[in-house]
Amino acid sequence: MQEAIKTRLQEPPLFEGQQTDARITEQIASIAEHPHPRAWFLWFGIGAAGALMMVTTIVALLAIGIGIWGVNQPVGWGFDIINFVWWIGIGHAGTLISAILLLLRQGWRMSINRFAEAMTIFAVMCAGLYPLLHTGRPWVAYWLFPIPNWLAMWPQFRSPLEWDVFAVSTYFSVSLLFWYIGLIPDLATMRDRAKSKIAKFIHGIFSWGWRGSALHWLRYEQAYLLLAGLSTPLVLSVHSIVSFDFAISIVPGWHVTIFPPYFVAGAIFSGFAMVLTLVIPFRILYPALREYITMKHIDMMAKVMLATGLIVFYGYLCEMFFGWYSANQFEQYLVVNRFTGPYWMTFWALLLCNGVIPQILWSPKMRQNLVVLFILSIIINIGMWFERFVIIAISLHRDFLTSAWGQYVPFTADWTMFIGSIGFFLMMMFLFARFIPMLAMAELKDLWHRLYHGGHGGNGHSGAHTPAPRGGGQ
Repeated sequence: MQEAIKTRLQEPPLFEGQQTDARITEQIASIAEHPHPRAWFLWFGIGAAGALMMVTTIVALLAIGIGIWGVNQPVGWGFDIINFVWWIGIGHAGTLISAILLLLRQGWRMSINRFAEAMTIFAVMCAGLYPLLHTGRPWVAYWLFPIPNWLAMWPQFRSPLEWDVFAVSTYFSVSLLFWYIGLIPDLATMRDRAKSKIAKFIHGIFSWGWRGSALHWLRYEQAYLLLAGLSTPLVLSVHSIVSFDFAISIVPGWHVTIFPPYFVAGAIFSGFAMVLTLVIPFRILYPALREYITMKHIDMMAKVMLATGLIVFYGYLCEMFFGWYSANQFEQYLVVNRFTGPYWMTFWALLLCNGVIPQILWSPKMRQNLVVLFILSIIINIGMWFERFVIIAISLHRDFLTSAWGQYVPFTADWTMFIGSIGFFLMMMFLFARFIPMLAMAELKDLWHRLYHGGHGGNGHSGAHTPAPRGGGQ
């Protein structure tokens, strides 16, 4: 027992500084209440400009058609599906941090879960646009749902497009509900702190009359734990279903059984990279966050990236092995085409970005260097985008018949849509930081009491302290 206590005392703290309930509330809530630095307006403006670019591209696409994209024969899937899979992957880290780590009682998740959940919501919003527009007729997208209609257009449930519709819509709905339920105590705190009648009214509506009573906490914890249980299988199922879009086909490079776990690992890999890409600048922009998102949290995220990156790299090796061992001339040529074909640079770039460079994470010093981690997180996200390009474009542009070979070149609309979606994502993240507490105050208070005051919390929310009668625990 003494050894366990000694080991615990030697661990780096989850928090930095002397915290109290009032201090936690003041530091986190004041970020959304006080005027933001000029850098916030700069980055929000950049994001809004990108979102406007995306809207302009969508209007042009609806008026002209998907011919403004570079998709053709034989590459019928281009930037639209590449970016769809990329955005869905980025959205996986939020659910993993929130749901699975909650069920595993990992306390370090509580300083980043709100941030990661918001990232999930906005990433899935960006992802959902692409398959919707890719159909060419988004105004009849309701045909994809099994609802009565006078045309008797019933969905084809054997189609992977249908699987995507149900998987992504379920994932978005559960993630949004999970995020919102976790917000309720903090919205009540913001309601009680609000000085403007409008702000008090809006926070009051969205906090659903939360009073912090024992019954409220009991119902809250039950609902939160139930949603965590529902979200956990979604982490594995959603990107597995996305991978089935490829795996059920006979296209060389797609028809492999390793795709479901390979896609899930890649999604968590890119998702955690995006969390770091956003967390590190936000820590600089808002110094108060540094006491809660400590180097221990960043080190843990870097370790998860290293583990999932090794799984992804193992998947690359398996793909090469399958091509050789299959004795199938088409699979064998695909491997050669990836290494030496017209798009050889993208394949070598993904090996470098996702396989070689992340090995620096074995070094504890590199995991503690914020500049290195920030650059690495961007490199990994670029590499994961290259991976989706390699899987889709290279596999399609040369398959069975040489007479059907072709090249894929993205058009201007492909780039404006992609860059615009990044701008929309950035804009939404900064709006989130402007109006909503970026960290879960109620969870942090409970974690602080349980770790440093010997309290015994329930599911990580109410626990050792009793919230104020009208607030979320001020």
